[in-house]
Amino acid sequence: MNSMKKSNAYYKKNLKKIPVTILTILLCVVFFSPFLVMVTTSLKTNADAFQLPVKLLPREVIWDNYPEAMDIIPFLQYFKNTIFITFFSVIGQLLSTPLIAYSLAKIKWRGSTIISSLIMGTMMIPYTVTMIPLYRIWNNLGLAGTYLPLIVPTFFGSPFYIIIMRQFFTGLPNSLMEAAKIDGASEFKRYVSIALPLSKPALTTVGIQAFISAWSDYMAPLIYITKTEKLPLSLGLQQFLGSFSTDWTHLMAAATLFVIPVIIFFLIFQKNFVEGISTSGLKA
Repeated sequence: MNSMKKSNAYYKKNLKKIPVTILTILLCVVFFSPFLVMVTTSLKTNADAFQLPVKLLPREVIWDNYPEAMDIIPFLQYFKNTIFITFFSVIGQLLSTPLIAYSLAKIKWRGSTIISSLIMGTMMIPYTVTMIPLYRIWNNLGLAGTYLPLIVPTFFGSPFYIIIMRQFFTGLPNSLMEAAKIDGASEFKRYVSIALPLSKPALTTVGIQAFISAWSDYMAPLIYITKTEKLPLSLGLQQFLGSFSTDWTHLMAAATLFVIPVIIFFLIFQKNFVEGISTSGLKA
């Protein structure tokens, strides 16, 4: 009897998971479909891409679309530009964000609560409101047309990333910091030796978010970058869009190459990303 009850309870428990599993699979299909269409279109001919009725799989796989797409635009140059911007943007966020967040979470100083509120408040201001004043500032400094307007702001932190790191540092036990203080460690020593090593999951989350944001940024380079040879890939792909026609197969091939580094980067740090979100205080 006991075994039958346990068996019934087991089946009832699993039956409750079926709707959630089905919903999860459906959402995965919905979100994965655009990527699948992009990849399959990149392997078609132009005639095959517009065939009616639409077929997902190509009749003939055209691998030449990828090298041809890299020849149509200076892909490698745009790729190098994107890596340059992304690398220094991520470094800037990882250097400045934890410093600011630690000072707000663990150092008692007058006005820290007000500053935290102001930082959260700036998240409600859309970029479209500030982009013209910011452009005028950089233009007056003579730096418009360079990468500095894209990189320098990252060394002052981003409000969203600061909030993530602040929530994580707030959850660290004060007893650790107090023990280190008793042992004679300075504030900076406690930050470097205790806070930073423990914040690896949150730092990984910030790094991934900063990487994706800088890699796929379109608006800021559109405003500041004027020379063709300095364009990142996000703007370089626009050259496939013609006034009267669009080379969709080559565009999809270049877009696939553009997305692959982001996917690889996320898959490598996926575990740390999920752990960082779960320990940052932003979970439901």
